[in-house]
Amino acid sequence: MSLLEVKDLTIDFSGEEATFQAVHGISFSMDEGKTLAIVGESGSGKSVTALSLAQLLPPEPACKVRGEVLFAGVNLLKLNSRDIRSYRGKRIAYIFQEPSTSLNPVLTVGFQIEEAVRLHQPSLENPRLEVVRLLEQVGIDQPSRRVRDYPHQLSGGMQQRVMIAMALACRPQILVADEPTTALDVTIQKQILDLLKSLKEQTGMGVILITHNFGIVSGFANDVLVMFRGTIVEHGSAADVLKNPQHPYTKALLACVPRIGERRTRLTTIDYAQL
Repeated sequence: MSLLEVKDLTIDFSGEEATFQAVHGISFSMDEGKTLAIVGESGSGKSVTALSLAQLLPPEPACKVRGEVLFAGVNLLKLNSRDIRSYRGKRIAYIFQEPSTSLNPVLTVGFQIEEAVRLHQPSLENPRLEVVRLLEQVGIDQPSRRVRDYPHQLSGGMQQRVMIAMALACRPQILVADEPTTALDVTIQKQILDLLKSLKEQTGMGVILITHNFGIVSGFANDVLVMFRGTIVEHGSAADVLKNPQHPYTKALLACVPRIGERRTRLTTIDYAQL
């Protein structure tokens, strides 16, 4: 049985003059402990799909979400604002692409992680020790000293590690990583992805990776879901999609990945009228 099942998910945003449908009746599933990569360009519907899983989108009438999001058989879209809290963060946690905007600049990182620890592990006698352990787990040197640092005292890569530690404090079954390597240099990107892969193996949690870059999918994801204009155009195992893509949009995304020794004069052109 799948841990997460999304059925006929449709997301509409309403403005003063018109309604825009960002996601058009998509369906997919995810098994426990697996990694699913959702790939597509900006505006394809990746992030709003991920946010809808835990009711993180604006409420009606600004945004209307239809369909089913089944987590272990429970439809999260039907839960009230109180009941969804037992799933949001605790069972489905998130890290985002700009940790500097996610962290509160006037509070120490230790205090911010400790808030999550106290909320989701209230039985702990010494939450600060757990904060230090989490910072050590995500690879931050001198964690007992770093708990007193403010976000601006940390590099972008270290801020992202703090966000991962905060997510782990909730002990989630699924971690949604929304463009977690954006604005980081290539070396730090690899470190963050290696860290996520290692933590996944240690904890047994599943990971949903949101990205526009097929270059980081190989060796990380079990399955790939390709989104284009709010629809799923290709879905399969990472090995199959990367080796033998079927849809023109998937082929074009793969063609954008730089390869050593291969020089191109222009990107692949997509005939949108035929998609």
